[in-house]
Amino acid sequence: MDYVKAFLIGGLLCLIGQVLIDRTKLSPARILVGYVTVGVLLGALGVYQPLVDFAGAGASVPLTGFGNTLAKGVRQAVETDGFLGIFSGGLKAAASGITAAIAAGLTVGILFKAKDKS
Repeated sequence: MDYVKAFLIGGLLCLIGQVLIDRTKLSPARILVGYVTVGVLLGALGVYQPLVDFAGAGASVPLTGFGNTLAKGVRQAVETDGFLGIFSGGLKAAASGITAAIAAGLTVGILFKAKDKS
């Protein structure tokens, strides 16, 4: 049942993104930034964590989950470090995911050669 919940919530998030691409003049970059921002806002309000608890990877893997991770990291760092935690908390919380994305991109870039589309 966990897989079904993850598929439904993750699929719904993807569906919303696809509708925004198809029906609006927003660029994909603006939609991606919007997803991260919504994740930060919902995470800061404490609304996103119950969704993660319900859907697991269906809510934590998409960009809204990244925003939630940033908000959670800032909240924890502010509790321990005070005001300066605002600047470091999000990066500390998301560092492993960012590092994994950079390492995966570098590995793919080394193993495969880019080709022209034509």
